[in-house]
Amino acid sequence: MNYLDSLYWIHERNKFGIKPGTKRMEWMLERLGHPEQNIKGIHVGGTNGKGSTVAYLRAALVENGYDVGTFTSPYIETFNERISLNGSPVSDDVIVDLVARVKPVSEEMEAETEYGTATEFEIITTMMFLYFGAIRPVDFVIVEAGLGIKNDSTNVFSPILTILTSIGLDHTDLLGSTYLDIAKDKGDIIKADTPFVYSVKEDDALKYLSEYAEKQQAPAYELDKDISVVSEEDEFTYRFKDYELENIALHMLGEHQKENAALAITALIVMFEAGQIQLDFNKMIKAMEEVSWTGRIEEVKEKPLMIIDGAHNNESIDALVSTIQNYYHKDKVDILFSAVSGKPIHHMLEDLGQIADHVYITDFDFYRAKPKEEIANEAEHFDPILIDDYVDFVENYEGDTLVITGSLYFISEVKAKVNFEA
Repeated sequence: MNYLDSLYWIHERNKFGIKPGTKRMEWMLERLGHPEQNIKGIHVGGTNGKGSTVAYLRAALVENGYDVGTFTSPYIETFNERISLNGSPVSDDVIVDLVARVKPVSEEMEAETEYGTATEFEIITTMMFLYFGAIRPVDFVIVEAGLGIKNDSTNVFSPILTILTSIGLDHTDLLGSTYLDIAKDKGDIIKADTPFVYSVKEDDALKYLSEYAEKQQAPAYELDKDISVVSEEDEFTYRFKDYELENIALHMLGEHQKENAALAITALIVMFEAGQIQLDFNKMIKAMEEVSWTGRIEEVKEKPLMIIDGAHNNESIDALVSTIQNYYHKDKVDILFSAVSGKPIHHMLEDLGQIADHVYITDFDFYRAKPKEEIANEAEHFDPILIDDYVDFVENYEGDTLVITGSLYFISEVKAKVNFEA
């Protein structure tokens, strides 16, 4: 199989949908010699903020001289970025080699067990563990969870530290309909005697996680309790224990990014105090300040101003609206929106309506994409404008500011298809 054949085989697993549970992962990893047991991994979960937190951790560790593997999802510009080494996507040849090793194991499982066919996410996760655990060892692997934690494909290794970036009402059909339900699922990231760094705003979820961490005897460090972020316009001051780091100015905009960075800093300090890393604090801050993350408040065109952001639930839409208002000082912008099924679209559209001059609705080529007519029916207090050809719309846009948002999968397709130089 060549690279395109390998990608086709991986993506064909999409038709098997989402299958909660780790039995298939455990079976395949056992057949491959348990490569997941060979990594020093940091497990990062949460409703929002996972990708940015991974990026801050990776940048700081690399700047301090460490070899770092990362596993993130979904991809924005190239499939290979899901498995990256020191911030660079692995090569096409690596993907081909990994598929050649994992495909026979997956087919054996399908033929000889009751577990059925592995999903796309399970295949990619297995490839990642195999690569960093057996083929290309690194100092640390930062593993971003997929959907939830308890039944997520990534929840099959013993991390040296865990991070929970947030709890929000997302994937409620699978994780539960309340903050407490979702906290009980994502709280499974907490492992016995393993440091746990977290940010949770809702009281019931916070109480559950705090008590569960204590039950697991996991040293727990909570934002706004053990960790403080003092915001000062574009900068912030970080405080934890006896540490105080002032005048941190991130490239990534938004108050939520300051909190994500604070979680990453805390994780690194905890590792430093445990003797797991040597840490030059100046290099750490410099690296974090320079981090950018594709598809998050990303300016893709200056005139007219175009911003893309993969805000895909209520909390991330709130963060986007706040950032547009507070950093760009825009009261009214045009919105181009598309989303996948299962999202709280009504509330997302209502929140975007706070800053929208016009809301344009479109759809895109993804098996879970929601038709634009169904999205538009969710709008209550305004009439959206339906767009059949969003590529033509964006390339010929003549307004002042266009914000493109609604789904990371949509953002990925926009980045691939739209010529922002047009």
